[in-house]
Amino acid sequence: EVQLVESGGGMVQTGGSLRLSCVASGFTFSDYDMAWVRQRPGQGPEWVSLISRGTSASTFYQQFTQGRFTISRDNDKNTLYLQMNSLKPEDTALYYCVRTGYGKSWLDGDRGPGTQVTVSP
Repeated sequence: EVQLVESGGGMVQTGGSLRLSCVASGFTFSDYDMAWVRQRPGQGPEWVSLISRGTSASTFYQQFTQGRFTISRDNDKNTLYLQMNSLKPEDTALYYCVRTGYGKSWLDGDRGPGTQVTVSP
């Protein structure tokens, strides 16, 4: 059974930092592209960042991250990370990780329940 469990969210002030983690189990983590997706209050999901499988681990970011976020993965620990710096109130959202690839996108891939990030003004 595929399981993805996020942690690391919380409440921070504007300009603060958080590091999100997503621990994966039930599949060969290194074989999959992984994504971070967020859902802000009253809005639909939007992808934040993606990291490819394999040793190259190419990374992709939405423009709104503006160099503030860094995605990474540790295949030995089956863990995906998202380092978020210079947080803004508009980053307030439920953040969750998604397993993508092999016909599944960030919209319909397996996902975790998410971790809440709240940024106060």
